[in-house]
Amino acid sequence: MTHESIRIAVCGGPYSNPYALSAFVEDARHRGCDRLYCLGDLGGFGAEVDGIWPILLKHSITCIAGNYDVAISRGDPDCGCGYRDPRDNEFAQLIYDYTRNHTSPEFARWMGQLPTERREHLSGHDVHFVHGSPLALNDFWWESLSDKEHLERVSASGADVICCTHSGLPWQRQVGSTLVVNVGVIGKPANDGDNKVWYGILDFSADCVEAQLVALNYDWMAQAASMRDSGIPEPFVETIESGWWTTCLEVLPPAERARGKFHLYRSSLPHSFEPVGGTWGETDLAENDADRRPVVPLFGTSYFPRRLWIYTNFHCNLKCDYCAVGSSPQAKRRLMPNGRFRELVDEAVSEGFTEIYLTGGEPLLHPNICEFLDYASNRIPTVVLSNAMLLRGSRLERFVPLAQKQRLVVQTSLDGARPDSHDLHRGKGSWIRTMEGINQFVQLGLEVRVAMTETPENTHEIEEVSQLLGVIGIKPKNFMVRPLLRRGFSDNGLEIGSENTIPELTVTQDGIYWHPAGADAESSTDMLLASGEASLSKAKQLVIERFFMARLRDGSLPSVYRCAV
Repeated sequence: MTHESIRIAVCGGPYSNPYALSAFVEDARHRGCDRLYCLGDLGGFGAEVDGIWPILLKHSITCIAGNYDVAISRGDPDCGCGYRDPRDNEFAQLIYDYTRNHTSPEFARWMGQLPTERREHLSGHDVHFVHGSPLALNDFWWESLSDKEHLERVSASGADVICCTHSGLPWQRQVGSTLVVNVGVIGKPANDGDNKVWYGILDFSADCVEAQLVALNYDWMAQAASMRDSGIPEPFVETIESGWWTTCLEVLPPAERARGKFHLYRSSLPHSFEPVGGTWGETDLAENDADRRPVVPLFGTSYFPRRLWIYTNFHCNLKCDYCAVGSSPQAKRRLMPNGRFRELVDEAVSEGFTEIYLTGGEPLLHPNICEFLDYASNRIPTVVLSNAMLLRGSRLERFVPLAQKQRLVVQTSLDGARPDSHDLHRGKGSWIRTMEGINQFVQLGLEVRVAMTETPENTHEIEEVSQLLGVIGIKPKNFMVRPLLRRGFSDNGLEIGSENTIPELTVTQDGIYWHPAGADAESSTDMLLASGEASLSKAKQLVIERFFMARLRDGSLPSVYRCAV
């Protein structure tokens, strides 16, 4: 039997957006599609609910019902979208109530006659059209589901091809012998920063099935104006205008959430994690605009500070017995290359980081450290962490011009008010040379910060250290005490990891890490995000994904471990 080749276009979620639906029809016909299908959720999000119906009828679009359509036709009190978070449900309820109040009885009855799935044979292929998945009408079939979860949904169908929607994000993949195409939705953007929306085109022939996902231009400005004129809350309108989701975020799995601009509800932030002054610079909007948006990016909150750490090297003139990254005179140098360093600084500025911290090892051992500090501090506030013991000779001469840099700060460590407690962990004679180095930095006119690692031997000296530093001109705000860590050389101290500590993105020659206190390739593989070179944009995405994987697993929030003042 000979089967005719067929090209079809499949959309999901018109969401009361007649402008996108009309564009879908025109674009699909222009691309030679023989049949048009819609996988449901006709209402919701937009303002012109009844504007969808005549387009569907006029162009003979074959429809199945989504959860929204079933709920509207029955007069249910909510949309049945499948959200679990109360904040997601709050926004879903707002738009559902609008849709229910603005859907004509005739359109609602018509929705009630639609099947919730459809099966056809196209060119000899068994095709299953569903809204959520073969498991449930409102099942979110995410691309990031495990192989087992994908196979479970495919097995429940048994079709050669499955077309679905509901999640709002387009993707396609082969699961066993079945081609799965999530066509996305045309009622709102795909949380990708683009005004375009998405649908799918499938080509059927006797031999194979091929699918492509199509980014669709439409009159999004008309849709936004229609929503705003109808009094729909501004966060919904902003999604149409910006391409980023500003509602219903908690439903997104970690991988999908990490790709968006906004990651969590403002109301989910504990008071201790709120930004100083109550403003969010990362929103790039006026404060009054930002204040009415319900969501914020993770990056730029205290959960994920805009501070980038760069390991210039790993070898050191000291071998502190609690060094978290195992630095010593014998450690592999792992020098940060000049070109890579400059790329990181430039990208840090473009990616919205507000500070760069250079650490090691001992950064002053890097042959190009002065050039690094000059380049970085000309572009962004820069802090270099040093044990302050090597500032002499030619190194001092090269460092002197840097003292004029207003955006350069030096941080060093002092672990006792007297030599005994400090030298016990850092080596004999190190206290006196550190004190000389601190004085040198102060005399050069640089801002100096000092961190003290608290140990059983020095815990009673904290106040003395603070007073000692005050005498030589170190301000109280530039002194901090941090706990000992059980990592690297240390067998004792606080346990930290990516699941219980806020991220501070860290780059070494070996890769990208979660935190500077766990950035050693040998002792801290648990904090590795990516080996080799990766863009900071990708690294931020990896941090956010891992953050939410941990949070969704047990609901806990990370604590802060600060390496720097």
